[in-house]
Amino acid sequence: MTVYANNSKALFDYEILERLTAGLELLGTEVKSVRAGKCNLRGAFIAVRDTEAYLVGADIPAYQPKNAPKDYDALRTRKLLLSKSELMELKDAESTKGLTIIPLSVYSKGRFLKLDIAIARGKKKFDKRQAIKKRDIERDLKRTL
Repeated sequence: MTVYANNSKALFDYEILERLTAGLELLGTEVKSVRAGKCNLRGAFIAVRDTEAYLVGADIPAYQPKNAPKDYDALRTRKLLLSKSELMELKDAESTKGLTIIPLSVYSKGRFLKLDIAIARGKKKFDKRQAIKKRDIERDLKRTL
């Protein structure tokens, strides 16, 4: 399992409640681009419309920009492949106030690319400060040891 892209800012900004795995529907040039490490998940989120889920705001540039189609959009919405029960769970979470669905990472499982997504609740400023303080204390402890 190779991880191609991480959304590290998501772990700082959100409290993760539940994790799911989804397949990604990509073009061939997008797959090559992700495998080359050119995927950016910062600021992306998952939208559930009717009976389908979409990845919105993820930046996946073309593998070879000069060979890409003229109308290629790196920020286009991409369909996610999920089971019906997972889709219903995401739909319920999206309708609940205060919860959001965010992508965490893109990785390979065999020859397929998978997206690790999370149902999350946004952290308050106080929680973020506490996380920074905890991280600094742990870093200082490691230095002294």
